[in-house]
Amino acid sequence: MSIKRIEPGARMSGAVVHGNTVYLSGQVGEGESVKEQCEYALREVDRLLAAAGSDKSKILQTLIYLSDMSYFAEMNAVWEAWIDPANTPARATSEAKLAAPKYKVEFTVTAAI
Repeated sequence: MSIKRIEPGARMSGAVVHGNTVYLSGQVGEGESVKEQCEYALREVDRLLAAAGSDKSKILQTLIYLSDMSYFAEMNAVWEAWIDPANTPARATSEAKLAAPKYKVEFTVTAAI
């Protein structure tokens, strides 16, 4: 089976397609609030899924990392407005120290093509 790398870089690719599955790198956002960062990151998820020939209705699993679990409700409000309600994926949310102090949320997505 072939492997297709989308937006490859020296350290990582934006996404990798293997067979009928696409794996996105962790997506973080810009902005001050959790809401702004979530909206930005989820737009990037949409963009990368489209580049792979997929969309949010085909998400299999999402791992969400919050720098502080006090952001859980704010993140969920954005998530619930964005996700396809007829095709909700398996999901887990954890608190984690992210790559830079400015980041409050990160989404890692696996989807079918």
